Amino acid sequence: MNPLALETAKDWIDERIKPQESSRYTDGGMDFISEYEIYRNLETNRKPEKQKISDIIQKAISIERLEPEETAALLNVTDPDIWQEIFEAARKIKIAVYDNRIVTFAPLYCGSYCVNNCLYCSFRSDNHEEKRRILSLDEIRKETEVLAGEIGHKRLIAVFGEHPLTGIDYITDVLDTIYDVKVKTKTGHANIRRVNVNAAPFSVGELKLLKQARIGTYQVFQETYHHETYAKVHPKGTIKSDYQWRLYALHRAQQAGIDDVAIGVLFGLYDWRFEVMGLLQHAIDLEKHFGIGPHTISFPRLEPAAGSMMHDTGYNVSDEDFKKLIAVLRLSVPYSGMILTARETPEMRRSTIPLGVTQTDASTKIGIGAYSDRYNDQEAERQQFILGDTRSLDEVIRELAGDGYITSFCTAGYRCSRTGKCIMELLKSGKERWFCKVNAVLTYQEWLNDFASADTKAAGESIIRKEIDEIKTQVPDIYPQFSAMFDRIKAGERDLYF
Repeated sequence: MNPLALETAKDWIDERIKPQESSRYTDGGMDFISEYEIYRNLETNRKPEKQKISDIIQKAISIERLEPEETAALLNVTDPDIWQEIFEAARKIKIAVYDNRIVTFAPLYCGSYCVNNCLYCSFRSDNHEEKRRILSLDEIRKETEVLAGEIGHKRLIAVFGEHPLTGIDYITDVLDTIYDVKVKTKTGHANIRRVNVNAAPFSVGELKLLKQARIGTYQVFQETYHHETYAKVHPKGTIKSDYQWRLYALHRAQQAGIDDVAIGVLFGLYDWRFEVMGLLQHAIDLEKHFGIGPHTISFPRLEPAAGSMMHDTGYNVSDEDFKKLIAVLRLSVPYSGMILTARETPEMRRSTIPLGVTQTDASTKIGIGAYSDRYNDQEAERQQFILGDTRSLDEVIRELAGDGYITSFCTAGYRCSRTGKCIMELLKSGKERWFCKVNAVLTYQEWLNDFASADTKAAGESIIRKEIDEIKTQVPDIYPQFSAMFDRIKAGERDLYF
């Protein structure tokens, strides 16, 4: 970023943080991340007895959120056989709450300008090698036409840096533009039906504007909950250096009426066990203030990035520990969705999806304008980090079908107001599983008709036949209506849902 851009942004930077909007949720200025309590729980729950772990597993299987001391006990398990029990419990919970569905989406990076200087990020302001760019609304439209009309995505996560050129007005314009795009397909038209947003923390007033712009889920990752590490990797004098302003971003979103919020950590910045405890504490505090926890939890690992100041931090997470943290999160917050990203290799994704994953991105490109520019190689100076999985959506769906998963493009719940407290109650009771199954089949058949290769269509329709048999036997009351809608989808109608 050139000095002029930073100078122009100075007044904007100075006005961003409104301490009173976060302090109202603190306890005398203290935030909810008590490092003393985290360390105490991890220490006092060392060498947990096997019966205690069995009791904790059964509690999680009943779709009840765990307490910090229970999660700490799971994190302290050393017996490989007990870990296998935890992995199996994670699989059972996922099926009970979310069925055998995997929701797919694509990230759309809208700009690489940022006023922050995070040491692990290619987009940091001091990285002068980065080829910076912000997409115009016409370019957003072109990107969306490819994502919706050629690949077949129905939901996106729009990603924005923190900069006045990509502030709230730009973001709301981007959402309006994406929702406005309709592309002809073989038998109808395709469009993006839900746009989630990964962006900087906003004030309550700005978040109300996001709500009006039909935002899906609002996603803000704390990156690390460890205060000292947070300060090290987010240099003083930047907006992001304010720990509490970021920590309470999702509280402000709930206050503004955005009832689907998402948390996450960049694993590898600090000890992974501590970070799992931090994610749980975040979920607990959201429940304390608003009665609902996070809609999704993400767990990306630190990856190489051009111009990054951090590579081997001493806290890099091994593949085996990565599997453990996913499983423990699934047990700890059993009702929340869990997102596995294309940072991971195809092999790693395939081995971790059974541990409780509910969503994953596919056909992913994170270079600015990369979908419509159609360049295939990863250009380090054009993107935030290096991806591990760049397979097409068609390839990913075919593999998922081979492993027994149905890919869901459903966005019905959001448009039927099954969000916030409503969706959480349905998830905890197991009822949402059936809403989602029937809508997954409808949207899956729609995608297969419009976008699938011959091999993927054959694999997908084999899964669909099994799903229809289950719907017929398990929810016979809605089967006739479902069957009629399914026939209409096959005949070319689009966007039918319960």
